[in-house]
Amino acid sequence: MNKLTLHPVNDQVVRVLTSQGECVGHLKLIGAVWKFKAMGHDASGAVIPGGGPLTDRHNTRFVVLDETVVNAALTGF
Repeated sequence: MNKLTLHPVNDQVVRVLTSQGECVGHLKLIGAVWKFKAMGHDASGAVIPGGGPLTDRHNTRFVVLDETVVNAALTGF
């Protein structure tokens, strides 16, 4: 997977996009921790919560919202 970028939606939600602009999930601030919520789409385009290419990283936690740290944890880069 290519490098991911973070795009704030509001103060508690951040979209996680691939370099091609595909949304692979969101980071949600829950309490004092950011949790990654993976998402994918089926053949008809319907959203699959917890699915997609990063389904195995669903619910990964982050203490700080840092693009380098998120990339390392979710993609290994």
